[in-house]
Amino acid sequence: MTMAERRTSYEIYWEILVYCRTPRSFTTIIGRCDLNSKTGQEYLGFLVTRGFLALEKNGEKSTYVTTEKATEYIALFTRLYQGLFDKGPEFRV
Repeated sequence: MTMAERRTSYEIYWEILVYCRTPRSFTTIIGRCDLNSKTGQEYLGFLVTRGFLALEKNGEKSTYVTTEKATEYIALFTRLYQGLFDKGPEFRV
């Protein structure tokens, strides 16, 4: 992977927040966003402490879901990305 292909923390935050618009488990988030467990915990923990993600517990099952507070970040990041690269950010396939 070249430096040009590496994602910034901001892109990873955006990916997590967009993906978690529907409640997701830790395992599906790290798999979909291509993170290792330790890094995934750090990113999710940061977003939860900032109020952008909520951890919901339903019995033994825990899921993360994007909060209303994250809406502005998602919109601002998308506009910034489009301004820089003339296309919107997207998940890698």
